[in-house]
Amino acid sequence: MRLFLGLIFAFAASAASAADRDFYTKPSMADYPFSSAVVVGDTIYLSGEIGLTEDGKLAEGGVGPQTAQIFKNYEKTLAEVGSSLEDIVKCTVFLEDMAEYGDMNAAYAAALPDPKPARSTFGVDGLALGAALEIECLAIRKTE
Repeated sequence: MRLFLGLIFAFAASAASAADRDFYTKPSMADYPFSSAVVVGDTIYLSGEIGLTEDGKLAEGGVGPQTAQIFKNYEKTLAEVGSSLEDIVKCTVFLEDMAEYGDMNAAYAAALPDPKPARSTFGVDGLALGAALEIECLAIRKTE
């Protein structure tokens, strides 16, 4: 009986937490089947970003400018959910050409404040819209 009641309480707690999800989608992305960010408690799950400018085109100049644009985009998204680049704790980089690692790394280092988040980088074959890279991040909102 105790186990049964424990399972009921665990289920009720998980159902309540599902209601605590906030979804944010940039107006420019409203036609796509994903949210720009999902906030669950103090955790912010950010969708992967490619280096699209406000006019919907890839930032010109390759991997460095696209990396910088990605973090400009993340900065806006994070501000919408009450957070900032300082709150990013993990990033995953999907790089079309690993020979461009140095340029990506330099732009990444310039875009993010110290201390830098944890990171993984993978070489991939093909990204949306012919992007040089895509970056996906996770942030933790500071509680005061």
